[in-house]
Amino acid sequence: MIPLSLETIFYTGAIGLVVIGAFGLVLSSHLLRMVLALSVAEAGGNLLLVLAGYRGEAIAPILGYAAPGTAMVDPVPQALVLTAIVIGVGVQALAVAVLIRIYRAYGTLDLRDLVDHMQGDIAKAAGTPRSASTHAPVGKRPLPPIPALASHQHRGVRP
Repeated sequence: MIPLSLETIFYTGAIGLVVIGAFGLVLSSHLLRMVLALSVAEAGGNLLLVLAGYRGEAIAPILGYAAPGTAMVDPVPQALVLTAIVIGVGVQALAVAVLIRIYRAYGTLDLRDLVDHMQGDIAKAAGTPRSASTHAPVGKRPLPPIPALASHQHRGVRP
């Protein structure tokens, strides 16, 4: 059995945040919830990075602060997390700005509704009717014969 220490609890919480964020991204069809799930997963990742540099009995990595030979916490993961936080805030701000534009244009943030609206807009811009099937060709252009069917028809064989 894994000993239940404070470090184990933090690692479990960090991995839990990453898993919750990943499930939120995969299972949600609402764009705002997906951005929030990405934020939760990012917080879990940042916590994992901080925990990677953690040392139980160590002090803050400030030169001249402690006696020589004293164990210090690794400052590199802390610097990476600060950078990741700044980048994450920028990504979230951009995502929210895009969500606002999408909501103003289409009136919804549901992914399924947006796909329908955007496919309609693409068909309208192309000047073609929106067909019920996305696999059928649109327009009045002749299609080239399929080579396998053409060889069967010449021999009198029905496919």
